[in-house]
Amino acid sequence: MSNDEQTSKFSSKIDELQSLLERQIELARQGSISEVEALSEQADSLAGKLVQSGIMESVEFRNRRERLQKLYEDLRLAVTVQKADAFAELRRVRKGRKAVEAYRNNI
Repeated sequence: MSNDEQTSKFSSKIDELQSLLERQIELARQGSISEVEALSEQADSLAGKLVQSGIMESVEFRNRRERLQKLYEDLRLAVTVQKADAFAELRRVRKGRKAVEAYRNNI
């Protein structure tokens, strides 16, 4: 395989990983964490192959690597926000449940 063919092959894999990460970010922001998890297997596999190849360390892919790093940061942030929202909702539910139990016990 020529260098250009190899570069093209890895470039398309990077494009695929970027699309997966963008989709995960979108889903995380919508609160579809189970779908994010399902796509994470694909993304992890693809990222692993790219890292193993060593192509991401080349100067030629520096901008792409930085873009992927930014997407991973955005994904972590989106998942963290959803997690915080879920904990806040759980606290509200627990507080409401305690209020109902107290009301029921005082009847």
